[in-house]
Order: sequence, then structure tokens, then C-alpha cells
Amino acid sequence: MIESLLGFGAIFLLALMRIPLAFAMGIVGFLGVGLTRGWVPALASTSQVVYETGFAYTLSVIPLFILMGNFVARAGLAHELFQAAYAFIGHLRGGLAHATIAACAGFGAICGSSIATAATMSKVAYPSMRDLGYSNSLSTGVMAAGGTLGIMIPPSTILVIYGIITETNIGKLFAAGVLPGLLTASMLMLAVWIITLRDPEHAPPGKRHSWSERWRALRGIWGVVVLVIVVLGGIYGGFFTATEGAGFGAAGAFLFALLRGRLTWPILFQVLVESARTTAMLFTLLIAATMFANFVNFTTLPGDLRDFITKSGLTPTMIIVAMMGIYVLLGTVMEELTMVLLTIPLFFPIVTSLGFDPLWFGVLIVMIVQIGLISPPVGMNLFVLNALLPGVSLADIFRGCWPLVLTMVLTLGILIAFPQISLFLPSLMQ
Repeated sequence: MIESLLGFGAIFLLALMRIPLAFAMGIVGFLGVGLTRGWVPALASTSQVVYETGFAYTLSVIPLFILMGNFVARAGLAHELFQAAYAFIGHLRGGLAHATIAACAGFGAICGSSIATAATMSKVAYPSMRDLGYSNSLSTGVMAAGGTLGIMIPPSTILVIYGIITETNIGKLFAAGVLPGLLTASMLMLAVWIITLRDPEHAPPGKRHSWSERWRALRGIWGVVVLVIVVLGGIYGGFFTATEGAGFGAAGAFLFALLRGRLTWPILFQVLVESARTTAMLFTLLIAATMFANFVNFTTLPGDLRDFITKSGLTPTMIIVAMMGIYVLLGTVMEELTMVLLTIPLFFPIVTSLGFDPLWFGVLIVMIVQIGLISPPVGMNLFVLNALLPGVSLADIFRGCWPLVLTMVLTLGILIAFPQISLFLPSLMQ
């Protein structure tokens, strides 16, 4: 157990020295196995992890979904989603904010990345909210929080990584994320309604559209509907695996971008390079996290921690709540994906030993990541918006996100109290 604690301490020390956390985890994992088991086993373990990660068929779903999201962004489908939502609810007070959240949910169903969703919406939705007189705090808070829907509503990169690490069925994980994603979007809209009810000047009503304009706007999102039906419908219906669905999705998104005239050779090259860079980053993190997890599993920490918790007298639900509290605190000071990769080897065996469903716990993990992405001081979505909107101060962004952070914490509580929200759709799958 002492070896594992020293390993965690070494990772944080290396991080404070500005060494990337992926390298920190890999270094500590390799040295830890070498010092406790010998250098030959350490070299063998490292080479095996690198080889198996690079050649794992199930991991091919990651670059395919990343490629799909990048093609979707280039095809301009996010703009059509926002316009359709605006046509129906933009005339309400806070209607543009509601439309942004709805568009984020739709875009998340074909993207799978929180940062990409927030970045895209900053270009699509912010100009309209600024021109209508929305406050910077509400506008950026809504875009940051709405962007997190990209990793809850499938396809989700975080759910894929969680499924691979824990050997949980990815198709069922995608199904588990649908209702929690819709619940989160509804809770965010409720929060916007309360904010605008208290301070109406934050969000004046927009233009009322005629029904003919609304139907025209709906016709613009046919590409989104087709992609969602093909990819998610095929996976849920058992017609193909998650990896095959990702392949169909990437091909479909490529065709949409091509038919819309949005793909030139330079843009295609840029999309491929960006997808390759993101994939390389995720694979580096996965390899490093697996190396560190192997070191932790060689020590007595997982067993000692499990024995301590089972003898603590806490109920299983209280233990889950305590874990979520630890995650929320870690999310305010640590990058979210790294936090998940670092802690899953410790917490997942405890969760399964307590009899909880891995699908439900996966949804809770994604919810924690969503909260971390908009929690100051290191929420990634906040800094993405700050970089893309130079006229908006970071203080305004922080101020706008806090009510929505609390809303998402409340949503996390609902998902803990009612696991069936996450488990209903997976229970219908074969």
C-alpha cells in the first residue's frame, strides 16, 4: 500500500514540475513495477501495454468517432441545429440560451467531444446572443455547460475509454447515457429559466418565427437525424458493433461535408491531422494510465482500500456519494480525463464488489467529468471559450458557470438516487 501512495505522490510532484501527466503516469508506472517486481518484468509489461493498446481492435472506435466529429463540425451541421432550435423557442425570454443548450445536445449526438461542442457553439450561438443583448456571463456559462453534453449524449469518447478500461459493453454504455444526457439538458434549461426569471435583463426575448419558417429550419437538420439513426440506431438495434457504427458515422459525416462543398484538399488534410493529434494524445494517456494501473494492481492498495471501505460501516450508497465528492474536488484542480484514468483502477473494483452496475457508475463518471469541465479554476471549456472570445473576460465566464455547476451537481444527485434513469435503455438491449 505504501508503494502505491508514494506512486501517487510522485505523479503529483512531477505534475508540479510541469511534466505532462501522461508522461508522469508512465514514468511512475514503469519505475514502480521495476522497483517492486524487477526491471525485466517492467520492460515486458511496458512493451505488452504499448503493443496491445496500439493493436486493439476495440480502440479503433476512438479515432473514428473523433474523425466523425471533425467532419460534422466542418459540414456546418451545428449552425442548422442552432437555427432550428432558435426558430421554435428563440422568441421566449432566454430562448437563445435554451436554443444553444438544445443545439449542444443535438451536436453532441454526432460529435462526442465536449471541447469541440463548446468551441463550435461559441462561433454559432454567441454572435446572436451578443447582438440581442445577452449578458456575457449567461452566454458563456450556457455555452460552456451545454458543451459538456457532447460527452454524455452518445457517441462519447469518455464512455468509450471507460468501457475499454473496465471491459464494459460500449453499446450498452451509449444507451445508458441517453436519458441522463436529456435529463442534464432539461436541468440546464430549468436553471436558465430561473436565472432569467430573477434577472430578465440577462436574456431579452428574440424574434418570433412563423410556422413555415420553423418547418424550413427543421428541413436543414436532416443530416443530423440520418447520422444519429444510422450510428446509434444501428448500435442499439444490434445491427453492428460500436466500432462498425463509428466507421459508418465517419463515412457519413465525410459524405455530408463533401456534398455541402465544405471539403477542400487543405481542409481535408487539416481534419485528418487534427484527428490524428487528438487520437495520439488519447492513446498516450491510455498507455500511461494502463502502465500505472498495472503498478497499482501489483501492490496491496486496491485490496486494502476495499477492506477499509467495507469495514467502515458506511452504506453502499454513502460510499458512492463519498467517491463522487472526491471526484468533484479533484475535478477543480486536475484535468478530467487524467483524473478518470488515474482513479478508475482504485474505485472500479470497489464499485463492483458493492454490487453496483458498471453501466450506472460509468454514467456517474461522465457526469463528474462534465462538472469538472466547467469548474474553476481548471475547467477546460472555460479556457476554450476565453481563447475563442477575446472580448469576454475570464471573470465573466467564471461568474456565468457557477449556477450551472450547481445545477449539474444536483443532476448528479438525481442520477445517484435513481439508477434506473441510466439503466432503463440498456435493459431493453439484447
